[in-house]
Amino acid sequence: MLIITGLAGAGKTIALDTLEDLGYYCIDNLPSALLDSLVRDFASEQAQPVAVAMDSRNAADLAALPDKIRALRQYADIQILFLTADTDVLVRRYSETRRPHPLHIRAESARALPEAIEYERHLLNPLMNLADIILDTSSYSVYQLKDRLRTVLGDTAPALIITLQSFGFKHGTPVNADFLFDVRFLPNPYWDPAIRAYSGSDAPVIAFLEQYDEPRRFVADTAAYLKTWLPAFVQGSNRAYLTIGIGCTGGQHRSVYVTEQIAALLKPDFPGLHVEHRDRKSHTP
Repeated sequence: MLIITGLAGAGKTIALDTLEDLGYYCIDNLPSALLDSLVRDFASEQAQPVAVAMDSRNAADLAALPDKIRALRQYADIQILFLTADTDVLVRRYSETRRPHPLHIRAESARALPEAIEYERHLLNPLMNLADIILDTSSYSVYQLKDRLRTVLGDTAPALIITLQSFGFKHGTPVNADFLFDVRFLPNPYWDPAIRAYSGSDAPVIAFLEQYDEPRRFVADTAAYLKTWLPAFVQGSNRAYLTIGIGCTGGQHRSVYVTEQIAALLKPDFPGLHVEHRDRKSHTP
C-alpha cells in the first residue's frame, strides 16, 4: 500500500491520477480512522496495489497518524510518498486556480495563505519524517511530475490504447480525434455502380483501390510516419488514449480501406490498437 500525503497544492491529485493509470486501486481523502480496517482488508487480498491519499483536513487525527502507520506496518508493506513544494510556488498555484487552501478556510482565525501553508507544513512534518519517498514538486510541470512518479515507483507508462476511426466528412469530423488524415484524394469506388454498395472492408473495393499506386503508397507512408512519431507524441503528452481519424467523403469506401490497412501494419508495434468504422454501412447482397 502506498500512502500519498503532503502539502495541499503540491500535486496529490495528479499523483493519484497517475497511479490509477498505472493500475493502482486509488482512494482519495481517506479519514485516518478508516486506515486500520483498509490495511487489514487489502493485506489479506493482495489482488491489486492500493494508493491512498490523506491530507491535513482533519488536523486532530494527524498527531496520532505516524504511530498508527508504524503499527500497521506489521500487517502490510506500507510506503509513504510525501509531496512538498516551496511556499511561494504553492501561493502562486492557489492564485492561478483560485481555490481555497483547506486550512485557510478552516482556521479559527483568519490566516493569510502563506501562514496557512506554513501551518500545514508544521502539522505534516512528522509524516514527512516517516516518508519513504519525498518529492519536491516546485519545479515540476504536470507532465514532469507524472514522469517522475513513474520513475521513482519503478513502473512504466500504461500500454497506449490507440483507436483508428474511419469516418465521412459529410457526417462531420470526430470531435475526439488527435490526428486527422484526409483520403478524399484517392480514387473513389463510389463511381463504380457495381461495387458502390460494398465497403472498404470488402474484396471488390479492396481490389479496386489496389489497382492504383496512390492508396498503397499512402498506407505505407502514413503507417511509417505513425510508427516513428507516435511514441514521441505519447511520451511528450503523457497520454494513455489516442484517436486517429481517417476520413473520406461518406466514410464507406476509401477511409475504411485505409484504416484497416494501416491498422494491420501498426498492430504488431501497438497491441492496444483497435479499429472503429463510424459511418460504414454493411453490404447487403
